[in-house]
Amino acid sequence: MSDSDSDSDIPNRFDDSNRAFLQAFLARGTMTFREAQQVLAAIFTAQDKDKEDAEVTEPGQVAREDFESFVSAASAAVSPFDMEIRSATHQVTKERVYALVNTTSDPVTQLATLHSAEEIAFVRRVIDAMFDKYNSPRMEVLCLDGMQANKLRTAPRNEENNNENAAREDGQGATQSLKGLKSSEVEQVMHSMVDEGWFERSREGFYSLSPRALMELRQWLVDAYNDPDAAAGEWQRIKFCEACREIVTIGQRCAERDCCVRLHDICQEAFWKSRREEKCPRCKREWDGQHFVGERAITETEAYQRGRRRSGRGGRGGAAGRRSSLVGRIMEDDEGEDEG
Repeated sequence: MSDSDSDSDIPNRFDDSNRAFLQAFLARGTMTFREAQQVLAAIFTAQDKDKEDAEVTEPGQVAREDFESFVSAASAAVSPFDMEIRSATHQVTKERVYALVNTTSDPVTQLATLHSAEEIAFVRRVIDAMFDKYNSPRMEVLCLDGMQANKLRTAPRNEENNNENAAREDGQGATQSLKGLKSSEVEQVMHSMVDEGWFERSREGFYSLSPRALMELRQWLVDAYNDPDAAAGEWQRIKFCEACREIVTIGQRCAERDCCVRLHDICQEAFWKSRREEKCPRCKREWDGQHFVGERAITETEAYQRGRRRSGRGGRGGAAGRRSSLVGRIMEDDEGEDEG
């Protein structure tokens, strides 16, 4: 069968059950097989309700083949609207996550449908902090906590001046320039970014990009933060897993500071099984599994562990704030070392 025959055949296969599944997918933005089993079980049950021998379909009865068939049909249905369904393995849970991704527009501008200009500018500053300020050759943190996010609630002076100049060039007054957010608004925006599936918040209170964001922002992140003129092997802000070739924001790094080899935690076991020795495939240094990418670049330091023990002894009240201040100091010390 030719591709054109297959395409023309899609409407005939896309029935009410497919529409219900796509609607559920659009409402969530992302879906795992386990979540899809719940959705499809409800759809199958509703579909069979008028049959004489109708039975309730249990989530466990929904096969992966069913799910993949519905995903394929949904992806074909949204493709004329410059969208597609992509998948990636979650860096922590190891679950396969499926996401509806816009294939043409800048994903950051997509937030405009739900957020104000001030909120969008704030989110951009948060992402800049993740991949620029808190991402250095010595310490690849690639995340931040609520206190660091709150410090980004207003634009730096130079950014404010650029906004005012842009407003004048557009024929608008300086009153149209971005004024930033209140602290209470910062917390609301960060929570909404988690609810909308752009950010994830860890148990330790660190915010990082979600699988959906990494899939949708992949090329944008590379274009925005990597140097296209960098020499082969030179340190770059966006790095990929040596095993699966997806972006690493949580995982392990080579002990050699200038080496760019990274591995997801979930990929490293299978990766080393296929090799004779646990040495970096590029620089050949022993791979000790004790050099981290993500929040563990902070939380596994002696300074953080010591500070956490002290916070624990001080009781619950204010402990989170003291830990957050400690995180800030560790990150600032890192910036000072890199500048030095």
